[in-house]
Amino acid sequence: MTEKDFMLLKNGTDVRGTAIAGVAGDPVTLTEEAVRAIGKAFCVWLLRKKGVAPKGARIAIGHDSRLSAEDIEGWLSDAISSCGAEVVLTGLSSTPSMFMLLQDSAFGADASVMITASHLPYQKNGLKFFVKEGGLEGEDISAILSLAASGETLTAERGAVVRRSYLERYAAALVEKVRLATGEKLPLAGKRILVDAGNGAGGFYESLVLKPLGADTAGSQFLEPDGRFPNHIPNPENVQAMKSVSEAVVKNHADFGIIFDTDVDRAGAVAPDGEEINRNRLIALISAVLLEERKDAYIVTDSVTSDGLTAFIRAHGGIHHRFKRGYKNVINESKRLSAEGKYSPLAIETSGHAALQENYYLDDGAYLVTRLLIALAKASKEGKNLLSLIGDLPEPAEAIEVRLSFEAGCDFKRLGASVIEDFGAYAIAKPYLSLAPDNYEGVRVNFDKVHGDGWALLRMSLHEPIMPINVESNSTGGNAVILKELYGFLKEYSFLQLENLIKLLR
Repeated sequence: MTEKDFMLLKNGTDVRGTAIAGVAGDPVTLTEEAVRAIGKAFCVWLLRKKGVAPKGARIAIGHDSRLSAEDIEGWLSDAISSCGAEVVLTGLSSTPSMFMLLQDSAFGADASVMITASHLPYQKNGLKFFVKEGGLEGEDISAILSLAASGETLTAERGAVVRRSYLERYAAALVEKVRLATGEKLPLAGKRILVDAGNGAGGFYESLVLKPLGADTAGSQFLEPDGRFPNHIPNPENVQAMKSVSEAVVKNHADFGIIFDTDVDRAGAVAPDGEEINRNRLIALISAVLLEERKDAYIVTDSVTSDGLTAFIRAHGGIHHRFKRGYKNVINESKRLSAEGKYSPLAIETSGHAALQENYYLDDGAYLVTRLLIALAKASKEGKNLLSLIGDLPEPAEAIEVRLSFEAGCDFKRLGASVIEDFGAYAIAKPYLSLAPDNYEGVRVNFDKVHGDGWALLRMSLHEPIMPINVESNSTGGNAVILKELYGFLKEYSFLQLENLIKLLR
């Protein structure tokens, strides 16, 4: 494999590729050769960047429910142990648990690797790397892939390979947190709370967290790990997945519904009436919980959050800091604010990635849900409903995302940047438009009440030749007005494929 081949496996701060053959047009890229080379390169990187000599070190490897997990586990463990490290195979794991075991001195690991491709289709898989300070950054992944391409390795007496699960200890810590916060051993007694794990790795939450806290979990579904994902994609952003868990909540008269993505670093929730608690509503709910504990907190979110959320956070005593898309972006921005002395307890994306300062700024869906369950238990004791915390959240009348593609072969990054720059100038020239202040991604433009009563955000996708456009209006029919204005502007750019936008205007 060439360095270019290895670099194609980079996906932000992860390694991702196709691990199973058979899907037309999607050849295998995460091969045995690639996995072994990357495993050895990780050992070299640990030594050079962190001063951790693999000989005598302990590196944990876990995986979610994907069909290719065991093969990749075998190749990776063999490669890492050949560099002298002891390998601990933790088996079925969540991504957050693979970081948390590094904070557990009793486990004694120096680094860890999670085999996962999050919510991607069954044929995909990938690698996510952790050291004690946190997950690796994009430049670290580039360095490891470059080392893999060069074939660099370390020679040492082969390290041992042992099996030792950690998920039980991780879950027990969540149970203990709820008990300490509520002062009760069974704070969820009398509550029916169901879990939809989508056949990913999140089924443990039902048996190892909810039941020990006294919850009735009848109606929980798709808890068994199955990498074919036969029921729906494990993804809180997926329409089918959210419809499935919402219907289960209503059918089983549950007090709360929980849905995880495949590796449990994201979560969504459902109210008793089947109403989804995700995106702006989920952000508002956890923000309300945290702002009850301390005001003047900076809540960092991605760029597509609503103006209503900003007003809600302000009304509850917080500061909404809207930043860039990408969970690493919001986490690093929250860390930066904290380093400046600004209290920033939460970094959260509308996708469901949520990282709390009190939890190592780790994006952990199970920890987020646990925090919400503490609030649910406390609200119940006061005769209140959890959703009363967001009863004053202003919600838009309409919201939509349109994704525009580019003409094949064009320099989409340069051309996309020029469109965004032009739209900013266009907005300045129109008296009924105004640029949103404190915007960190693309161009966000406000439309006055006569011309749509809302806003539009043009930005570039982080990894694809796609220009997503997010539009919200406070008035019924307002989105159509805004979209028509956008079409009038965008139709001049021949390299943009406007079919998805035109469909909405018919």
